[in-house]
Amino acid sequence: MTPAARVQGAIELLDAIIDAARRGGASADRIAHEWFKSRRFAGSGDRRAIRDLAWRAIRASGEVPPSGRAALLLLAKDDEALVPLFDGSTHGPAPVDPDEPVARSGLAPAWLVKQMRASDLDWDEIGALLERAPLDLRANRLKTTREALAESLETPSEPTAARDGLRLLTAANVDRWPQFEQGLFEVQDTGSQLACEALGASPGESVIDLCAGAGGKTLALAAAMDNRGTLLACDTDRTRLQRIPPRAERAGAAIETRLLNPGQEAAMLADWAVRADAVLIDAPCSGTGTWRRNPETRWRLTPRILESTAVVQAALLDIAAGLVRPGGRICYVVCSLLDREGADQAAAFLARNPQWRAADVVMPLGTPRGTGRRLTPLHDGTDGFFVACLERL
Repeated sequence: MTPAARVQGAIELLDAIIDAARRGGASADRIAHEWFKSRRFAGSGDRRAIRDLAWRAIRASGEVPPSGRAALLLLAKDDEALVPLFDGSTHGPAPVDPDEPVARSGLAPAWLVKQMRASDLDWDEIGALLERAPLDLRANRLKTTREALAESLETPSEPTAARDGLRLLTAANVDRWPQFEQGLFEVQDTGSQLACEALGASPGESVIDLCAGAGGKTLALAAAMDNRGTLLACDTDRTRLQRIPPRAERAGAAIETRLLNPGQEAAMLADWAVRADAVLIDAPCSGTGTWRRNPETRWRLTPRILESTAVVQAALLDIAAGLVRPGGRICYVVCSLLDREGADQAAAFLARNPQWRAADVVMPLGTPRGTGRRLTPLHDGTDGFFVACLERL
């Protein structure tokens, strides 16, 4: 593909991503996967170039752009090399009309920036959320060690603050590596690994991952427990939950799964009432802490969605409270930097549950925030997280 054709390709991909953001459709990653799948003529270099252009434009646009072309024109304002590529060639974009709309630059929609500033995030911290994320691995302690894994990799790496973490120093398609097929590691951000460590899951315990999703954190808990004890992974999303058994088999992890019906979680976990030593709540949230990986999610968020998600978070905390034995604990985690979803939720839970208290969050990174700790890309080099540990008296 010519450079101009790559620009046109990025415009078309952005159009699909923008349309999905407006409709609440698939993620940008999923759309890009399907878009390239239907365009086999694009080589690997073309795909990388088109994706890079599209994601740069997403990061530059603070609000949903009028179109993919408008987003690329915004990018061209700061990248003079792009302007000549709007040349009207056969497979390239039409020449620029001085009066055509250009996307608005910014970090996020104004209402959301206000929420972030109210959560004591400065401009540098917000800006860092839109930088490129590194690629972190978690060595699977059930099969190897961090040191042994690092020695086996051809790509250079360095240890992270997480017990089993490695950060790759160059880009790589790690899911094609034999070490991945052998279950020696999982891709997992350092902040996510630290959140799992904060739960303090130990061999022999009974542990529930209440919002397990596809099982990334569940696998980390299984390794921490050395496959001794009981580990139950729950979720209301059948498709995501079904991904856990094959991942667990590859990792050599002992994990039970249970599909829950929305609104019936407590009843469907009645056999676990007041039994669990620990419950991890990786709660649904705004995802503001993951913008480095999913920058288009800031286009999807609305005040109404934020409030409805906060209601779900509070309900999950109350469900978890009914599962934990006296002396047991909850680790509440959101990949959000908004106090509405983090510190405020933990404080509200303690206010309505006097039989619970805040416990120390044992992590080598992060800064205190309310009763928990907050990780940010700027200060900690991780995705953004809030983590609180709550103990039943």
